Amino acid sequence: MQEKATRLEEAFAAAGATVTSPDGSVTVTLAPNGALSNIQLGRRACALGEARLTATIMTTVREAQSRTARAVTSSVEAIVGDGEAVEMMKSFLPPEPAVDAYIDQVEKFAEPPEREQAPPTPRPFTPPPPPSQQQPPPRQAPPPRRRPARDDMDEDEGNPW
Repeated sequence: MQEKATRLEEAFAAAGATVTSPDGSVTVTLAPNGALSNIQLGRRACALGEARLTATIMTTVREAQSRTARAVTSSVEAIVGDGEAVEMMKSFLPPEPAVDAYIDQVEKFAEPPEREQAPPTPRPFTPPPPPSQQQPPPRQAPPPRRRPARDDMDEDEGNPW
């Protein structure tokens, strides 16, 4: 049992995947648990435009996740054997993607080049309409109220000390 656990641990450590998009613009590396551990953008990445680059990154990450999951499943199958647990793991695997599916995915999110290069047309400035009536000048605040003068006699009567 200890030997199987050690072999599984070693197999899982090697199950990560590095995938490069078909056009070479994006390379992603995933850890065996499916976490993204590295992403590199090639020279072509900037020329793709935002929508195509986003689609290429997402498609490449999905491919790497699929490869990682398949590697983990095949490692478990090689060590444990083909059983109910392995069949359950296989049932959760995504279908094998094709290169045509990659191209379709990128084209789905791609914007036409004219839209990417044409800046938006600015709206012309229109001044606000003049006020219909002139408003009266603002009223001045009333002067502050003064305190009544104190009578020195009143002060001594209230305080016996």
